[in-house]
Amino acid sequence: MLKRPLALQVYTVRDAAADNFAGTMKQIKEMGYDGVELAGLYGLEPDYIREVLDNAGLKAISAHVPYAQLTDDLQGTLQQYKTIGCDYIAIPFLEDDKRPGTPGFEQVVSAIPQIGEACAGMGMTLLYHNHDFEFVRVDDGSFGLDYLYEKVSASLLQTELDTCWIKVAGEAPVAYIEKYADRCPVVHLKDFYRDDEADDEGQLYELIGQDEKKEKQRSSFEFRPVGYGVQDIPSIVKAAQENGAKWLVVEQDLSVGRTPLEAAKLSIEYLRQLK
Repeated sequence: MLKRPLALQVYTVRDAAADNFAGTMKQIKEMGYDGVELAGLYGLEPDYIREVLDNAGLKAISAHVPYAQLTDDLQGTLQQYKTIGCDYIAIPFLEDDKRPGTPGFEQVVSAIPQIGEACAGMGMTLLYHNHDFEFVRVDDGSFGLDYLYEKVSASLLQTELDTCWIKVAGEAPVAYIEKYADRCPVVHLKDFYRDDEADDEGQLYELIGQDEKKEKQRSSFEFRPVGYGVQDIPSIVKAAQENGAKWLVVEQDLSVGRTPLEAAKLSIEYLRQLK
């Protein structure tokens, strides 16, 4: 069933990568991954990262690059990732004052076409990676995520649908992949478990390091290796492959009960055995 190459989002193994980037990339390749999606450069030079990845036999398919970094130094930032060899640049997250439902969101929507044009000028494609906060209604009644893709043409912005956050938002990952057929070159495979009776309100962004930790009564949200949670992974993979995905990216924001590298290995072992 698996007909597309697999990449690992390096954020999954961020601590190991920061400690020993070259050794971690070698382990990722040995697991069977074809590429990686970067999330920061760990203070390393782009030429060195390119050398490490070439030596490991991994393709740097894309990179998550903060919106503020792109707007502060667009050309300089893009040149770094062009040197590394990335095909895609993904805006990974929006701060509170830039999200749908705030005045700052319109500024983002207005700025993205320029970023997309600059990416295209360097032979790269701009993506937007969603969380769940884009699934709020904006003035025209649509979800913020759909509003963004309606306002910015596909020639300047493609999707990077994160199937975990779509599900967390109460929407169907397969339906969203089909909705953006041929506009979803990179799809995030991410699995999780959630007890709907637990007190998880506001905690999910603490788990990914975006919010400060607060005392909660009980939490049972857990990111899990692909195939070990509630997601219908076979259907998601099938839909992605049938609707234009060129790469499937495994991501696990936090690993519980095992190391992130062990979790990454479980994910690819599950995906490789899909029939």
